[in-house]
Amino acid sequence: MTPEQRFEGGTNAYINWIEFSAGGFITEGNKAQFQQRHQTSGGAFGGIEDFHYQANIATNTTLSVDGHALFDNNDYKLSLGVAREKLGYLRFSYSEFRTWYNGDGGFYPPSNNWHPLSGDALTLDRGEISFEAGLTLENMPKITFKYAHQHRDGEKSSTSWGFTHPTGGALVRGLSPSFYEINERSDSFQLDVAHRIKTTDFGVGLRYESGKLDNALKIDQFPGEPVEQKITDRQGTTYGLFNVHTFTETWIKKNLMLSSGLSYSDLNNDFSGSRIYGSDFDVGYVPSAQNGLGYYGLNGGSHMKEYVMDLNLLAKPSPHFSIVPSLRVLKEDSDANSSGFETLGANVAAPFTGNSDRGILDVRERLDLNYNGITNWVFYARGDWTEGEGNLTENGGLGQVNGIGIPPIQRETEDHRFFQKYSAGARWYAIREVTLDAGGYYKINHYDYDNQLDSTPNGSASANRYPAYLIMQDFETYDGNLRLTLRPLRNVTLVSRYEYQLSTIQTKPDPISGLEEVTSSRMTSHIIAQDVSWSPWPRLYLQTGFNYVLSQTKTPASDFTQAILDSQNNYWTVNFSSGLVLDDKTDLNLSYFYYRAGNYNDNSTVGQPYGAGAEENGVTATIVRRLTEKLRLTLKYGYYHFTDQTSGGHNDYDTHVLFASLQYRF
Repeated sequence: MTPEQRFEGGTNAYINWIEFSAGGFITEGNKAQFQQRHQTSGGAFGGIEDFHYQANIATNTTLSVDGHALFDNNDYKLSLGVAREKLGYLRFSYSEFRTWYNGDGGFYPPSNNWHPLSGDALTLDRGEISFEAGLTLENMPKITFKYAHQHRDGEKSSTSWGFTHPTGGALVRGLSPSFYEINERSDSFQLDVAHRIKTTDFGVGLRYESGKLDNALKIDQFPGEPVEQKITDRQGTTYGLFNVHTFTETWIKKNLMLSSGLSYSDLNNDFSGSRIYGSDFDVGYVPSAQNGLGYYGLNGGSHMKEYVMDLNLLAKPSPHFSIVPSLRVLKEDSDANSSGFETLGANVAAPFTGNSDRGILDVRERLDLNYNGITNWVFYARGDWTEGEGNLTENGGLGQVNGIGIPPIQRETEDHRFFQKYSAGARWYAIREVTLDAGGYYKINHYDYDNQLDSTPNGSASANRYPAYLIMQDFETYDGNLRLTLRPLRNVTLVSRYEYQLSTIQTKPDPISGLEEVTSSRMTSHIIAQDVSWSPWPRLYLQTGFNYVLSQTKTPASDFTQAILDSQNNYWTVNFSSGLVLDDKTDLNLSYFYYRAGNYNDNSTVGQPYGAGAEENGVTATIVRRLTEKLRLTLKYGYYHFTDQTSGGHNDYDTHVLFASLQYRF
């Protein structure tokens, strides 16, 4: 038998299989944190891990079925397909999966104040049901139609935490947990037709999508205190999207191809919303002296039209040199309007209205060059340019209630954009055992703002300068990377990688403010990685990897106050895996990983502490046993240990994982 046949259990090739599995987790500590980090349920689970069946049900006609169903993980998938050669296909698909979120709030170190939400993680389920049909007759246009219904339901965490008094005094911190309630639906219909005539492929497609979103952010303000209130910030949207698109691809010559694309989209939205304070969530508005800024009766709509054109040319002047110039033009026009009632305390609600118009025109040019005419060398270069301009008009919005608040704004702004990116690199096959890759890029995005009308004065005496305050911003990035691959022995491979990146943001406010241009942000990153693979003998392989990231973001504010610190995003990881063939029927796999981030700086007495301060270890052992030619048994054990400094240890956990599966091939 070949090695592949020994691995599969015999000389017979079985194209169908079903695999049953069961497992569970035993967790000590914060169960919700484990569920979020590993994206799984916190208890027992099981079901059909994987299923595949295909068979010929008639001449040139194939039936295929794929899927899985894992209970408690809420992970389901079913795909049914029938395909007939030179005629077409029918396909039905259903899928649903779950995402876990830790909804706990914040931690205040000086008083050891911790605000958990619940023992189990919040869950958000996503799903899709679709039907697709295709007609694939020879020498005829290919026609496909697809209908899909998608949904999102459940809850997810938010870091828009509510206020608390962690020390019982006047000090206020945002620590109380908040969460989103999600309820979203969409239906889409898509029809595509494609055909080839001589050397040209062309196609046209239509798509219509409609949807409804009913979401709410729920915040518990000052929990357990006499002034406790619950905030329900609800947002509702219904929309309809129509799109028509077309494309062509033509080989003008053997070494010259032209492709093009056109797209038109029309999007209509109707939205509603409210932000209401009350003794419970989802209550009606009642005036109260302790109510913060809110609103109700929000209604409005928006309309957007988008036009896109693409042109691409592939030319090969020589067998070793290719050049690809391309052009993309985007035009977008949108408008929006809204109205509602603004609330504050026990004051009489004040009506408000708002409207805006936005126009955008972007032209993007790109040039790609590739050359491999020198033995053992490959070179590439790319230039990318985008010129754009736009205009924005805004009137109204939230205003004042009983003379308190910011007056409605009036703003007319014209903006100009110029984006540039230049990339280059090379690969050198120095000898059979050595490969060297080097490359990098330079990118700068430049924005100019001409604020022709601004109702918020930008002088030094102004209490509110935004939104029309900035007149220029530059986002600039330098990046260089190096990759070295060594194969000193036939069974050993080493890959080393280093990348350096420097990003800055230059900001210039309105000259009337009396302030000069400043480097408002500077981020420096170093990424170091080393991977080693070794197979000392045919039955054993060993792999290990090390990654180290040094990243810092500095802003001028950190020079003037301890409340804002330079952002550190340094971390390192180690991973190891191995596989050992114990005998012709048994394999053993072992793995280990380690993660460490030590960027937490506790300045909670003067500001909000940021930065990660976490450590995690994980080890797994898996054994696979081919019981018979058709049966395969898998057993797995895992252990994970996690500590989190930012939560004062409240997010720590230790988890044991037990898993077993049995596969039957037929």
